[in-house]
Amino acid sequence: GEVFVLDDGGEVDLDLGNYERFLDVTLHRNNNITTGKIYQEVIQKERNGDYLGKTVQVVPHITDAIQDWVRKVAEDPVEGKRVADVCIVELGGTIGDIEGMPFVEAFRQFQFNVGRENFCVVHVSLIPTPSATGEQKTKPTQNSVRELRGLGLSPDLVCF
Repeated sequence: GEVFVLDDGGEVDLDLGNYERFLDVTLHRNNNITTGKIYQEVIQKERNGDYLGKTVQVVPHITDAIQDWVRKVAEDPVEGKRVADVCIVELGGTIGDIEGMPFVEAFRQFQFNVGRENFCVVHVSLIPTPSATGEQKTKPTQNSVRELRGLGLSPDLVCF
């Protein structure tokens, strides 16, 4: 995809640029969580001895690092003024793909750590309307919601 360059020089996905413009805020490189950044942070902690020689694992080390990153960014004042009332985190990709599983598990845990009243899952899904029938096909969305629920995240809202 296309790259968007933030004011602090961070190179991020174009989606973050769209969020920045839509919300009329200045975002920074820490507002962009990537698998590489998380793994780099965990590897550095391991090399520093922070895990006391324990075997580094996806659960709890990677999932905890994801949650810590989100919590830290959510508590960081927006444009140095005040902490945001709401922190939107896009969990991109396809539910069930192995690349996103540490993030899914981290957010499954996070909803309990912050309380369900402070956590909302919005599932965005395409509902195609084939021109041959002119009828909306909801089965793909039903399947993705079922899979998401099976992973411990139940959508509070479904948008299409």
